[in-house]
Amino acid sequence: QVQLVESGGGLVQPGGSLTLSCAASGFTFSNYVMGWYRQAPGKQRELVADINSIGTTNYADSVKGRFTISRNNAKNSVYLVMNSLKFEDTAVYYCNRRYSLASWGQGTQVTVSS
Repeated sequence: QVQLVESGGGLVQPGGSLTLSCAASGFTFSNYVMGWYRQAPGKQRELVADINSIGTTNYADSVKGRFTISRNNAKNSVYLVMNSLKFEDTAVYYCNRRYSLASWGQGTQVTVSS
């Protein structure tokens, strides 16, 4: 079955950086647009960035210029490099297929705090 395992979160100061990783299995990874999503306390889950099979990317306005999504189809993995982190980036981050959502993984917590 489809499995999505996120990792790489942590506690970071404002202005800091983190790199998230997502390992996918159970489907033909290279066929799917993949996305990173986040859910902050008390808020709806939102799409942060997505990437298609050939590397075309899209970003939410709130992260444009600070976050970079990438993928490695040979490793069935998608990544999110987060720079210049802000307090408002604090959330649980998830990866998933962009247009045909699978069951959500456990996510990885990102906390931006001084």
